[in-house]
Amino acid sequence: MFYALILVIAYLLGSIPSGLIIGKRFYGIDIREHGSGNLGGTNTFRTLGVKAGLIVTIMDILKGTVAALLPLFFSVEPKMFMLVAGIFAVIGHMYPLFANFRGGKAVATSGGVLLGYDPLLFLILLAVFFLGLYVSKYVSLSSMIAAIIAFTYTLFTGDIPLMIVVGVLAFFVIYRHRANIVRIKNKTEPKIKWL
Repeated sequence: MFYALILVIAYLLGSIPSGLIIGKRFYGIDIREHGSGNLGGTNTFRTLGVKAGLIVTIMDILKGTVAALLPLFFSVEPKMFMLVAGIFAVIGHMYPLFANFRGGKAVATSGGVLLGYDPLLFLILLAVFFLGLYVSKYVSLSSMIAAIIAFTYTLFTGDIPLMIVVGVLAFFVIYRHRANIVRIKNKTEPKIKWL
């Protein structure tokens, strides 16, 4: 019962629609009606600018981190339960209860889960993401590359739960970017201009 409560809290944390809150509260804009219609950080950057985009991205990362750390707050073992709670936060982010189940693409919140569980992996993926962004100028492609690298990294850790959960998170990220993959192939995917 206690385990189930943590998972529900993790899902509700993930369901907090950061982009919607920041857009409506401070800009009077529902970002779901602009750009890609997505609630994540990338669409916030494009729709509301750098400051709002950074705030939303950090909020989305922290949702995953706090969810992953919930079992520690409640002294729940085993450690792998941190990853399970993290998955529920990511599901909440993708399908948020508080935003009609239309959420983000799992990237930032998945990163937040890894920040809570394996900070070194998070830092490696951050570097991979920005390197990919510098070379390709595609946020979506950089996110998918980071997801693949994350899974590859876990193959060498001997941490089976981490490998399984990162595999699931990588699948979420790639699956949620299906339309982006098509646009990249068609050369219609927007590129960033600030890096």
